[in-house]
Amino acid sequence: MRVLSVASECVPLIKTGGLADVVGALPGVLAAQGVEMRVMLPAYAGILDKLEGPLEEVWADWNLYSAHARLLKGRLDGLTVLALDAPHLYHRDGGPYADTNGDYWDNPERFAALCWAAAAVAREGMGDGWKPDILHAHDWQAGLAPAYLRYFGDGGVKSVITIHNIAFQGVTGGNRLEDLHLPWHAWHPDHAEYHGNISTLKAGLSQADAITTVSPTYAEELMRPEFGMGLEGVIAARADDLHGILNGVEAGTWAPETDTAITPYSADTLKEKTKNRDALRAEFGLDDIPGPLAIVVSRLTWQKGIDLLIEALPAFIEAGGGLALLGSGERHLEQAVQDAARRWPGRVGVKIGYDEDLSHRMFGGGDAVIVPSRFEPCGLTQMYGLKYGTVPVVAATGGLNDTVIGATPASLSANAATGISFHPVDTIALSGALRQLIALYGDRAGWTRLVKRAMKAEVGWEGPAKAYADLYRSLTA
Repeated sequence: MRVLSVASECVPLIKTGGLADVVGALPGVLAAQGVEMRVMLPAYAGILDKLEGPLEEVWADWNLYSAHARLLKGRLDGLTVLALDAPHLYHRDGGPYADTNGDYWDNPERFAALCWAAAAVAREGMGDGWKPDILHAHDWQAGLAPAYLRYFGDGGVKSVITIHNIAFQGVTGGNRLEDLHLPWHAWHPDHAEYHGNISTLKAGLSQADAITTVSPTYAEELMRPEFGMGLEGVIAARADDLHGILNGVEAGTWAPETDTAITPYSADTLKEKTKNRDALRAEFGLDDIPGPLAIVVSRLTWQKGIDLLIEALPAFIEAGGGLALLGSGERHLEQAVQDAARRWPGRVGVKIGYDEDLSHRMFGGGDAVIVPSRFEPCGLTQMYGLKYGTVPVVAATGGLNDTVIGATPASLSANAATGISFHPVDTIALSGALRQLIALYGDRAGWTRLVKRAMKAEVGWEGPAKAYADLYRSLTA
């Protein structure tokens, strides 16, 4: 079974969010299921220098959006990478999607080019003789690839599109229909047309052979107006082709027993975790906090519920809790968390930005991780918390609901709870969850049992990998 995975980012080459982690993990975990996956992405500035040579040209187009482009095959960390080398589209001074002035004006064409090339090599095969059975597109940036296969011939290749976050839909003006190489019949509510515009995500959702989301609960939520963000009808119409498959955590990258960024520990050596707690307090300038030391590693946005946390924080601090936060995002939320650090010096520490090694140290040293998202397609943060015995406090939505068993009288008496969950997603419910965190932490024997259960939770890739492989095989049967 051969699968071409098409995405805008992939660890370890380029990352702005969890999409990159998933795209980078899938080839390795699917290999054990007999699936050979290649990852195709744009050759942003510096990408080719990271690949192990020699690079092999496996496809070329002399006029891909007005200039020459070539697809180069290379290797990195066990991945087979197909980098679309088109400097006129991808060599920019900023990030993959935007610079300091905002989104690039030609993003629709930049990612349409990626999709056009992906559909062409899927349909015709590559110069080295490799031809996929499945094209797997990720999010709006790859949404046109299944559409191009449908409109211009699929060459016997089936397509899957995964929604990692429906909030981003690739919407652009309807006047770009020809610019994006879409046929006129694509301008239809059952295809790419979206309220007088074009949605590249909708194009993929309407034309792919199968749709997946990154958790079962999110798959159900997306058919409801409060979560579907205008595409709930499109998804509901494809309900028979919709599959919710959880993401997983790479055991080799996120494992407290072997993590070189921390003092290693396991469920049997939890005393070692206290060394990481002390080191984390020192790094964030925090006092000897009597209650739980909670961490937040997150984008600072409305979606992530950071405003709810700020509102609930005073009572948590007064009850003895502490907070270490790492993240960046909306300016007013960055300001609000920095104001909290100034209001409670020694109890709240904040670092604006992102640091991968620091995030490992935070999971190693934190007692709990707070994830108050208003919606969360899957979420990896709560899974890292489970692995590290950093008890998740989560909103009961999306993948958070699928991965954390909330502490209730029934789940605690059955020795099943792995965290704390709350609903609805508002300040009152979050404040109640934080009070529960304080109470559970105060019962040291009960807390230790909760931590050990969390560390035993199954959050690896084995189950999800099998689900993806089974889906691929069902499409080609």
